[in-house]
Amino acid sequence: MDIEFDQKHLWHPYTNLNEPTPVLGVERAEGIYLYLEDGSRVIDAMSSWWCCIHGYNHPILNQAITNQLTKMSHVMFGGITHEPAIQLGKRLIEITDKSLDAVFFADSGSVAVEVAMKMAAQYCFEQGLVSKKRFLTFARGYHGDTFGAMSVCDPETGMHHKFSKLLNQHIFIDSPACGFDDDWEDHYLNEFAEQLAANHEKIIAVIFEPVVQGAGGMNFYSPEYLRRVRQLCDRYGVLLIFDEIATGFGRTGRLFAYEHAGVTPDVMCLGKSLTGGYMTLAAVLCNQKVSKGISTNFMHGPTFMANPLACAVGLASIDLLLQSNWQQKVTEIEQLMQQELMPINELEQVANVRVLGAIGVIEMKKPLAWQEFQKRTVAQGVWVRPFMNLVYIMPPFIIEPEDLTHITKVLTTTITEMTC
Repeated sequence: MDIEFDQKHLWHPYTNLNEPTPVLGVERAEGIYLYLEDGSRVIDAMSSWWCCIHGYNHPILNQAITNQLTKMSHVMFGGITHEPAIQLGKRLIEITDKSLDAVFFADSGSVAVEVAMKMAAQYCFEQGLVSKKRFLTFARGYHGDTFGAMSVCDPETGMHHKFSKLLNQHIFIDSPACGFDDDWEDHYLNEFAEQLAANHEKIIAVIFEPVVQGAGGMNFYSPEYLRRVRQLCDRYGVLLIFDEIATGFGRTGRLFAYEHAGVTPDVMCLGKSLTGGYMTLAAVLCNQKVSKGISTNFMHGPTFMANPLACAVGLASIDLLLQSNWQQKVTEIEQLMQQELMPINELEQVANVRVLGAIGVIEMKKPLAWQEFQKRTVAQGVWVRPFMNLVYIMPPFIIEPEDLTHITKVLTTTITEMTC
């Protein structure tokens, strides 16, 4: 494997080519393992950025793609339809709230956020709400790397501050301070309520990640916040968008994170685990208020919209999940991580340890030397990718207890050695 060529010519996420970061050469992947070019293997504790919930090289998902490949790999969705898109659309409508009955297929999570924002904006414009030109969102949020998505990511601590002068200016409030299991206090909602009351005539929609803020800081917050937000959005006639790209398909212990609160958004974005990590695909679902409120053509149409291969494997991945004992598995993962990660809270350099569903987070008081951290964990057979001051894991749902224990031991040992 020509790693030298890679380092000189291939851009990797959030890197530059003047000082390329080290990369691992992966020859193949199977189950929870990545097999490296040197013959060793590592457990992928990241599920390839949270996508591969069933692990790698799954025979059922392989077969779904193989079967579809013999028929057609792609056909334009403009003026044409096909069975994989129809069946996947049906399944998404079946497994989400009954109010979400319209589906737009997009290329990726970032594009799904763009679509959701445009959908909400076009709805407002067609209702004559022309003064609505802003979105309201949380600090510490992350919604993707395209321009619309960047504009609702954290403007200061996020990854996109270099482009701030090019982005539309939206309304940001502090991220929720109420922990997932904290007792509710009304003051938690004060800033949101004040901003919505003062600016609802300017606000197209509220957009945020329900219950878990992912790449913006792995912040877990109370489902009660969602309930109160839904009530206020209804009071002021403001649309509500949930970005469930990272939280959807079981990751938080519920099939979708909004289920923790028992409320439903007007628009919802799905991605990542939608295809079990096999192909890039996302979906935007909305209710009839939005879909019927857009009476002219909705002006978005990606070339690879509803790609048949992606739709076929997406349908197979959802069915594989629903037919499994995923809830029990996620509960077992959560319990084991709570048991084995919580003791590291005692270390002086650790600020907080938190677990929800199949998400485990170790928040450090200061960032670790992450390249050195990765070098040490890989040497012990574990692949993780810390960011900022966070070391976190999102293992595949198929992981066995002994493999998860190996991950937690490696993290505990490595953090201890590097901070003590």
